[in-house]
Amino acid sequence: MYLTSEIRKELFEKHGALKSATDTGSAESQIALFTHRINHLTEHLKKQKKDHATRLSLMKMVGKRRAFLDYLYRKDINRYRSIIAELGLRK
Repeated sequence: MYLTSEIRKELFEKHGALKSATDTGSAESQIALFTHRINHLTEHLKKQKKDHATRLSLMKMVGKRRAFLDYLYRKDINRYRSIIAELGLRK
């Protein structure tokens, strides 16, 4: 499985706003989780070009991540800029 509890814990520790494994609801940790899942699905779709169900799921995830990023942009521009730089996202 590509997303084990250890990987989740590591993501939440690294990108959580409170910098703890229990901070699973912050925008930064959710963006990091969505980014990990998006990267995994992108690699899958490079191999399986006709998997349209996964493509639909990927597009929904991208939209959800975008909503979290927009929220963070409105609330705290410095946190937005730091998560963009950490994850290497465009825009």
